[in-house]
Amino acid sequence: MSPIELNKRQEEILQIVKNNGPITGEQIADRLSLTRATLRPDLAILTMAGFLDARPRVGYFYAGKKSAQALGDTMNNMKVKDFQSMPVVVRESVSVYDAICQMFLEDVGTLFVVDEQSLLVGVLSRKDLLRTSIGRQELNQIPVHIIMTRMPNITTCKKSESLIEVSRRLIEQQIDAVPVVAEEPAGLRVTGRITKTTITRAFLSLSESHEL
Repeated sequence: MSPIELNKRQEEILQIVKNNGPITGEQIADRLSLTRATLRPDLAILTMAGFLDARPRVGYFYAGKKSAQALGDTMNNMKVKDFQSMPVVVRESVSVYDAICQMFLEDVGTLFVVDEQSLLVGVLSRKDLLRTSIGRQELNQIPVHIIMTRMPNITTCKKSESLIEVSRRLIEQQIDAVPVVAEEPAGLRVTGRITKTTITRAFLSLSESHEL
């Protein structure tokens, strides 16, 4: 994987901290005429990569790393297994009506469909269920296996993969979630899920822990 380049604002933040550190997040935001919330992702990335360090009640200071490769290496070490959440699954025989109810009860945007052996056979998105429900009156008579996206057209990931690779996959495929799977002789068993929200929270977590 090629090194991840810092963007213009991140380079500006580094220069401000290098020249004025230790300096608080609020002071950095004031110098850039931005809000603290706007800077939070950039500060998280720079701290996570080792370009910046932080001390409670003191501020951010320059840690001395200059290689963009350090940023790529650190992000690649963030693994799916450390951030995955519990999957929400339904059997392929359940009705579209029941799937809609479960999606709302679980407050998720994607359901993973499994067979009688609990192996992955399909994926249901909000769009799939909405498209089917428009103009239909007998949703409790339509099984989800009729409308789901089937294997092999399902994007998956493994727990050993990096969060960066999975986030790229989500963007390329224009989907909101992927199942984390384990290979078995009979198929793929769903062991977790990664969503766009999961990834956003992961990259913000370091910033939250360094609130100053």
